[in-house]
Amino acid sequence: MSECNHDCAHCSQQNCEKKDLRENPHPKSHIKKVIGIVSGKGGVGKSSVTSLLAVHLRRKGYRVGILDADITGPSIPKMFNLHTVITGNEDGALPVESETGIQVISSNLLTRDEKTPVIWRGPMIAGIVKQFWTDVIWDNIDYLFVDMPPGTGDVPLTVFQSMAVDGIIMVTSPQDLVSLIVSKAVNMAGMMNIPVLGLVENYSYATCPHCGEKISVFGESHAAEVAEEFNIKLLAQMPIDSEIAHLADQGQIEKAEVSYLDNVLDMLESLEA
Repeated sequence: MSECNHDCAHCSQQNCEKKDLRENPHPKSHIKKVIGIVSGKGGVGKSSVTSLLAVHLRRKGYRVGILDADITGPSIPKMFNLHTVITGNEDGALPVESETGIQVISSNLLTRDEKTPVIWRGPMIAGIVKQFWTDVIWDNIDYLFVDMPPGTGDVPLTVFQSMAVDGIIMVTSPQDLVSLIVSKAVNMAGMMNIPVLGLVENYSYATCPHCGEKISVFGESHAAEVAEEFNIKLLAQMPIDSEIAHLADQGQIEKAEVSYLDNVLDMLESLEA
């Protein structure tokens, strides 16, 4: 079974019994929905999408958590101005809460010096991600966002196998190679039986501050064609927004006010129905 590729539909192991490898969260955790934020490549703004969705759902009164699964490149604590080391009690570890009450777990909150690099091999990284699920007490969470590293390696596989993921949101950018990149992540989700809730394109355009014209800085968008190709919904096209970048850099992402993610928020709220 060491050669298992998790594609049961084309498996040659006739005597294999498909096993549910999901781990239970901490016994004292209460989590309603788990949403993975995924990209096939780095630098597309996955953490920004994660943070903005968390901020706006919290503003609507939902209890929200962020599990920062990008162990070697964590950015969530910086956006929320979190510098407190994770604490715990006899039962387990406790998330750090942001100013508005968003619960956060990240490798950057494991040490007092946030500039210390995490130099771990894949199995250890996957292990700590699993512990963020099994050993952390998530307090009455409506939506737990899992901000994943790019690609289809150890961490996405661990998340898909170990956690009860209700669906993933793909984050892309407007470049020709996006179709190939999306295809890998979508196919991995399909092999793991994880629903793809939709596609969010970041850096879609910039708006001229003088005339209001939309400028396709990175070329014309291919998001609609890609969404149609893979039969998934195009949920949002996000502009290059210098104000959001400034707020993230200042650790004040909770002050962000945007409307271009409204369709994503509506979709997430419909999962509760």
